[in-house]
Amino acid sequence: MKINTALVEKILTSFIHDELSLFQYKKGIFGLSGGLDSSVTAFLTTRALGNKNVLGLIMPYSDTFHQDIEHARQIVDALDIQTKTIDISPMVDMYFKEHPTDNKILKGNKMARERMSILYDYSAREKALIIGTSNKTELLLGYGTIHGDMACAINPIGDLYKTQVREMARHLGVPEEIILKTPTAGLWPGQTDEGELGMSYDVIDQILFHLVDKRRSKEEIIALGFDKETIEPLIGLIKNSEFKRKLPPIAKISDRTIGLDFLYPFDREK
Repeated sequence: MKINTALVEKILTSFIHDELSLFQYKKGIFGLSGGLDSSVTAFLTTRALGNKNVLGLIMPYSDTFHQDIEHARQIVDALDIQTKTIDISPMVDMYFKEHPTDNKILKGNKMARERMSILYDYSAREKALIIGTSNKTELLLGYGTIHGDMACAINPIGDLYKTQVREMARHLGVPEEIILKTPTAGLWPGQTDEGELGMSYDVIDQILFHLVDKRRSKEEIIALGFDKETIEPLIGLIKNSEFKRKLPPIAKISDRTIGLDFLYPFDREK
């Protein structure tokens, strides 16, 4: 799973620059959480577009996650990129005041979608394309909020496993304290990615690499020394989250209910 980080940097910065140019955009925008993925995205986007063409939105909820906000501002200072800090508490709290729940996941999903709503608003205001920050591990497992943190126009790190993003972070010069801190989606105090998934990213990524990249069967991966009880939940997550990785399917009825004469009137004999 080791990657050539210099080559990957070249590929991904070219990808960002070329995709924005294709759609006639010069600026990129993303949510800057102070975590590993958004930090790597910030470094790549800045190197691809230049710091004047990059906007990172810091969108905290309430007074929690002070360290993440400090890390996000540390990235802003290191890269000298544009930034805005927008507190999402009033919007989220107003909604749940009218529609109360004790379900942390529902609240977390609302927070993620509120942040993305703001990103799309500022995307239009600034004429900036939204750069995704979801890594391959998260996308494969569906570990993200559809129309929330999974939404974007382009995603430069979506084919990098979490552990590979960590490799890229060291190569790019992301501060070590950000690289080493416990991964969290920042949805509620004490929430961690690995705690919710029930295993470390190091183990998850190795299994996913064998399943997806090497296309090995469950039996083959067990023979490599991994537990059946560890592999099967990951396979289940991949299968059950497939809808998150695809555009909504559209039921096709036109070719069944409309005659060809109507579809192609220019072919009819007069």
